[in-house]
Amino acid sequence: MKTASRLLAVSCVILFFCVFTSCKKSSDSPTVSGINPFTNGGNERNMIVVISDIHMGADIAYTANKQNRGSLVKLLQQIKAAPNVKELVIAGDLVDEWWVPMSVDTYMGNGQSGFVQRVALASSEVFATLNQIIQENKIFVTYVQGNHDMGVTAANINLILPGINQARDAQGLGTYIPDSIPVLAIEHGNRYSFIASPDPISNSDSVPGSFYPTAYFANRIQTTHLMQKCIVAGDTLAEITPNTVVSESQTLAFYYWEGWKVGLMQQFPIRNKFDEKIIVTNINGFTKTYSVNDLVPYQLIPGGFIDMNLFKGVFDNWEERQTINNVAVHIPVARAFANQVNTDSIDVQANIQYFSNPNSTIRIVVFGHTHIAKIIPYMTIPTHSAPPIPMHSAPPIPTHSAPPCYGAFLAINGKVKGQPT
Repeated sequence: MKTASRLLAVSCVILFFCVFTSCKKSSDSPTVSGINPFTNGGNERNMIVVISDIHMGADIAYTANKQNRGSLVKLLQQIKAAPNVKELVIAGDLVDEWWVPMSVDTYMGNGQSGFVQRVALASSEVFATLNQIIQENKIFVTYVQGNHDMGVTAANINLILPGINQARDAQGLGTYIPDSIPVLAIEHGNRYSFIASPDPISNSDSVPGSFYPTAYFANRIQTTHLMQKCIVAGDTLAEITPNTVVSESQTLAFYYWEGWKVGLMQQFPIRNKFDEKIIVTNINGFTKTYSVNDLVPYQLIPGGFIDMNLFKGVFDNWEERQTINNVAVHIPVARAFANQVNTDSIDVQANIQYFSNPNSTIRIVVFGHTHIAKIIPYMTIPTHSAPPIPMHSAPPIPTHSAPPCYGAFLAINGKVKGQPT
């Protein structure tokens, strides 16, 4: 097998954490003046460019990506014209089914195909440029699912980006390993998140076929919070206390309730009453209109059993859920839950799942998901080989807020090619 050092000597991977959402408009050029991160001075196409978390919505009134679509078009045009770019990888959250106010029917009665076509129309220049890159066939374009588009079918991605390569494995997840760099793995990163990885188990009895996790509903609430510009919550949560019969899942259920309390009362309050049936679904097998109380743990008597209407048993089925989601090295449920407040949690998974895993030959990992650009070396391979360099970000609890604006261009050849402000 070729060593990482040899591969890095002949191939360049550029990563751009593309978060054109809810931040001030960036400058017209996505590069530092005088630096073109998409050329290396040679004649060979040997660069892989990764973009992530574009978050294209169907309605400009509430889409997470409002102000910087023009900058994204210019970035894509620059990639399109670059003589050294061999591949473009979209590492998840291209189409956003989650960032939708609670009262809005996401598909508006037209199904998912109608929704993705509305997304493409709302950001027509972005999709036109992506389709030009695909059709020119000079740059190989690959799509990997993220959490916000985990439910979008391959057929519907192909409907708006015909001919694009898609890397999918478990339901709602995917990892792309380029043929030219078999030690490189690119995935969104939510596979390892307790709140944002597919959950086909917890609601299987009440909502057969669904696999959206808890973060989906938290995103719907948070979008509503931003649209309402709400400062003080319109209701209060019913109090619960720890179960006097101590168990790991009941302890975690209590902490989960505490997380919802902080979120609903402080982080993203809404004006609505918590028993109001206002969360319209009609998506991913969900057909009912839910209330906030349907999502939050409850208790019939103080010190009694802590139960949930939706996501029953979510702490008990985590092991099985990881198996279904193709998690190579399982994460204990308490650790997975605690990781939601640890911004380095997915960085650590690059090491656990790949670099320190004796069954893995991957030495470079690219994650998206948290909108924070990083390069982190792990010394887990012999010193004569190039150290692995994971790059990515990680999820807050119980969901990420309107994403901040971060960006970085980097080349895995020993030096940073450019970093925009």
